[in-house]
Amino acid sequence: MSSPISHSTETNLKEQNSTTSETPTLINVGLGERSYDILIGGGLLDQAGERIASLRPQAKCTIVTDETVASFHLKTLEASLTSAGISFKAVVLPAGEATKSFDKLSYLLDELLSHEIERGDLVIAFGGGVIGDLAGFAASILRRGVDFVQIPTSLLAQVDSSVGGKTGINSSYGKNLIGAFHQPLLVLCDLDVLKTLDPRQFKAGYAEVVKYGLIKDAEFFNWLSNNRERVFNLETEALVHAIQTSCAMKAYVVSADEKEHGVRALLNLGHTFGHGFEALCGYGDRLLHGEAIAIGMVLAFEFSEGLGLCEKGLHEEVEAHFKAAGLPTRIQDIPAYEEFSVDMLVDKMRQDKKVERGNLVFILAKAIGDAVVYRDVREEQLREFLNLKLD
Repeated sequence: MSSPISHSTETNLKEQNSTTSETPTLINVGLGERSYDILIGGGLLDQAGERIASLRPQAKCTIVTDETVASFHLKTLEASLTSAGISFKAVVLPAGEATKSFDKLSYLLDELLSHEIERGDLVIAFGGGVIGDLAGFAASILRRGVDFVQIPTSLLAQVDSSVGGKTGINSSYGKNLIGAFHQPLLVLCDLDVLKTLDPRQFKAGYAEVVKYGLIKDAEFFNWLSNNRERVFNLETEALVHAIQTSCAMKAYVVSADEKEHGVRALLNLGHTFGHGFEALCGYGDRLLHGEAIAIGMVLAFEFSEGLGLCEKGLHEEVEAHFKAAGLPTRIQDIPAYEEFSVDMLVDKMRQDKKVERGNLVFILAKAIGDAVVYRDVREEQLREFLNLKLD
């Protein structure tokens, strides 16, 4: 996929296992007056205050984070903001998908108002996808919109959820059904914070990295097949390449289709299945988002084969890749999957954001690296497929 994305000097690779870099990799998300930069490199948390102050002089900030991230990294960010002369307060929320709720949104908005955050001030989303989505949504509706900065601390957030402006919370009806498009002012992807990331969370984030290869870049998928262990070992060159390639593709897609009227829907490969699983699991540790999406992508390829969209056996290649990465690949890998029924799954999938006038819309595959929006799925086809998978 060719793109007009600009990149700065590559990360210094003199020490392969060190994430320190003099010049971070830069990717620009081109959205006219709302364009912003994604910076990827080591030591960016220490530079956050200086970079934020240069974008919004004299603004005060509220840091929104969770208990896990706060225990490892909050003091570093606070020191950086203090050094830059930025006035700030922090809100620390519980970790986990359950935090993307109306209750926590209401609490956060009250905290931001008590901090007297004005339209010219900033919210800093400092955490994984949950914090980024929640804090970004709060920023989008506070005083009818204040700016925010994304400092993603998980691999999933760095390669996916922090980029593109999708913000929101979950509902009992489904994932991310209440939200808004609200682009950040800046995204800082500090590689060093990944060193403290729980291994299960890292694996879950890796599923979203693979997604980019599956939808539009077979060469990247092949590169990941050969370099997966280097990425998991946090080798700088491999890690930067994986994050940079993912962010560049998402930036390109978002620039072309900000509000998901067309090509951006391709980024949801596996998500119709995956979001259904997450909803039935109650958005907890039973099934992480990336784990659900890994299973969903395998199913999307197998479903595509059954519909005659792609050659037989491709789902096995995708499944083998995820298995080698330690990710679940089948519905039977979900704890207590026996509680699921076809009716329950179809009901949750009907709440998918891609549904058009009651009709199911799927992102399916013609090949590895060639995903398509498919609007011709009949419910009986889906039910027959799910019956086989739950059997």
